[in-house]
Amino acid sequence: MSIINKISTYIKQSRTELKKVIWPSKKETLNHTLLVIGISLGVALFLGLVDYILTLGFEQILNI
Repeated sequence: MSIINKISTYIKQSRTELKKVIWPSKKETLNHTLLVIGISLGVALFLGLVDYILTLGFEQILNI
C-alpha cells in the first residue's frame, strides 16, 4: 500500500469517526467552560493564600 493510499484511508476513517461523535450543545459547552474557569480561579486563590501564609510563617521564623 502506497503512502498516498494510507493517507487517504486515514482521512476517510477519521471523517467517519467524527460523524459518530456526539458533540455538546452550546449551553453544555458554556457551562463546562464556566466551571473550568471557576475551579481554576478557586485553586489559584487557594494556592495564593497558602503561599502568603507560608511566606509570613517563614519570615517569622527567620526574624527570630
